[in-house]
Amino acid sequence: MHISSKPENISRLARGQRSAYPRPDFDRSHRWLCLNGSWDFLPDPDQQGLAQHWEEPGHASWAQQIQVPFAWETMASGIGQEWLPVGWYRLRIQRPAEWARERTILHFGAVHYLCQVWVNGLWIGEHSGGYLPFSFDITDALRDGAGELIVRVEAPLDKLAIPHGKQRSRPNDDYYECQFTASSGIWQTVWLEGRPETFIQRVHLSPSQDLTAIEAHLELAGEALTNSILSVQFEGMPAQSVPVHDRVVRLTLPVEQPRLWSPQDPHLYFVTFKLTSSAGVDQVKCYTGLRSIETRGKRLLLNGEPLYVRGALEQGYWPQSGYSAPNDDALRLDVEISLQAGFNLMRKHIKLEDPLWLYWADQLGLLVWAEPPCYGRFSEEAAALFEAQLPLMVERDHNHPSIILWGIYNEEWGLDWRSGQDVEKQEAVIRAYDLLASHDHSRPILDDSGWNHVKTDVLDWHYYDEDNQRWRDVTAALASDNTTWFGHQLGVDHWYETQLCVTGHEHQEIPLLNGEYGAGRTDEERGWYFRWQTQELRRHAAISGYIYTELYDVENELCGLYDAWRQLKPLGYDPRLVNADTVIIFGLVPHEPGLDYLVEQAELSIPYQISHQGGQAIHGHLLCWWEGERGGVNRVKVDIEPYTITTRQLLNFTLPSGPASGRLHVQLQDEHGHNCAYAFLDLAPASQPLSAGQQASQEGYAFSEKDLSQITGE
Repeated sequence: MHISSKPENISRLARGQRSAYPRPDFDRSHRWLCLNGSWDFLPDPDQQGLAQHWEEPGHASWAQQIQVPFAWETMASGIGQEWLPVGWYRLRIQRPAEWARERTILHFGAVHYLCQVWVNGLWIGEHSGGYLPFSFDITDALRDGAGELIVRVEAPLDKLAIPHGKQRSRPNDDYYECQFTASSGIWQTVWLEGRPETFIQRVHLSPSQDLTAIEAHLELAGEALTNSILSVQFEGMPAQSVPVHDRVVRLTLPVEQPRLWSPQDPHLYFVTFKLTSSAGVDQVKCYTGLRSIETRGKRLLLNGEPLYVRGALEQGYWPQSGYSAPNDDALRLDVEISLQAGFNLMRKHIKLEDPLWLYWADQLGLLVWAEPPCYGRFSEEAAALFEAQLPLMVERDHNHPSIILWGIYNEEWGLDWRSGQDVEKQEAVIRAYDLLASHDHSRPILDDSGWNHVKTDVLDWHYYDEDNQRWRDVTAALASDNTTWFGHQLGVDHWYETQLCVTGHEHQEIPLLNGEYGAGRTDEERGWYFRWQTQELRRHAAISGYIYTELYDVENELCGLYDAWRQLKPLGYDPRLVNADTVIIFGLVPHEPGLDYLVEQAELSIPYQISHQGGQAIHGHLLCWWEGERGGVNRVKVDIEPYTITTRQLLNFTLPSGPASGRLHVQLQDEHGHNCAYAFLDLAPASQPLSAGQQASQEGYAFSEKDLSQITGE
């Protein structure tokens, strides 16, 4: 099968403007000014700037330029300097004249790590934490609407005690072998907004329990709330006015003929709120989707229907620009390539991503497992900093319908790989779960992805293995017994045996996912293992989905289905066939990458099952034919109910010329002639097998885009 390349993806990753409004989920774009672009920059490796008063106009020599919002380690920034502990920024700003009677608010999307701000030499404030937005009112520091903005950013080289995710630290984290170049300084959009002194501070939108209305929770701020009026414009209906009696306003917005948000129909509802007071008029446009996500027994349910997760790990790194997307379109591209590969969910790995990425996930119908950045070494202080992110994560991202799962920890990172034995670590996990649940339990919460779960709504496990027999055995054991032990090569000299749950904290009747897997050294090998290992996950009704590692390459991690420039690799087939609602599962242990099965005689009898995770029954036939012999097709009648895995059957086929090298094609076709699933087996005689390289080079049956669109429902 020929896999088409998409060279236009490279051009879409060329560095360009980051000029889009950064918060379409909380839109005040009628009063904003983007500050991205070229700023003055001054490295401070010896941390002399404060003593020399660089914050005061005329006290520093600004010899370099940096492109905002790109971390100073990156090529895109124009600096490209690693292990710099402090950097200073300068920009001359001018407030638009029409904001003269309003407050001028300086916003930062995210800055790593400690950010200090002055305007015209006057202290404005500071913020710690590298992944969440913050703002300052700079009105009183401006002179005739103008100012010299100075920003000092401290990025600790030793990150072990602060949330930093996959950024490298000095000293190394325990998980340094899978970390990447740090992203320090300003790495998300900086902008100004004008708003009245009395304003809309926060809006949470939630679907009603019966999915027939949107529940709005607003928090207002300012001194002029008395006699103010809140106007609500919803879905093209006439605006309604609501008197304001308190700083908190709760509204129910009924929806006629509700249209539920799902990957198949990602419909969004937009609401515009306008607060009119003696201080002026503030307006914010927000959106959400009508959808429910819940667990019921061992099932995940989306809008009351079983959800099978077909996901991948996605880390939010780009060549040349690190944590920051090189341009606005790159954020949309990453959602598009996820969907193009047939995935329905991305696990955004230990990074709170740019809200524009979440916007495109909402718009295009990509489910999201969101999780905060981790720290590196356990202490009560480090755990407290980590936990402090959780309410703020909910505050920023609550309205996004695409987020269906909150994650907390990953593989005990920050817990020193001790939660199985250490009660203090277990209590930290429970404390984080309870804190997050107190702020939002409208989505399931996963406590510590990988193993040793303590308090969780979903169980998952991580397992990497190139031995397909062992992979098959471990998968089957975990699917049938939650107490199964399994092992991990966490480092060169670190083998670790775990269970799904910590002893005394067993969970039985909750959904089970594979949270990470993958194997192979070359692109073709990765594609081969992905095909076979995903089949094994699809075989077991107890498993509700999978997260493949990973969507695209990042620096030294070359295990993506796409390369770092978002070009699909030569896997040997289209990944949509593996990630379809319906797949054919062969009941055999494959031979080696590029060669699935050794045949000893012309008569084949191959066990198979069909995993069907769609909502409609399939009545049709299973077709089977040999390489180049499309005319000689075997047909087997099949009837498959929705959300089922069929029992084990035998696929019988006689090779036309005895044992030979080539491809056996198997296709599921419904009663209307539509293709529902396709799989293949690359065969060779047991006496004269081809090498993996020879076998992998065979093109075989060219599966058409029409066939693929029928299988994937596109």
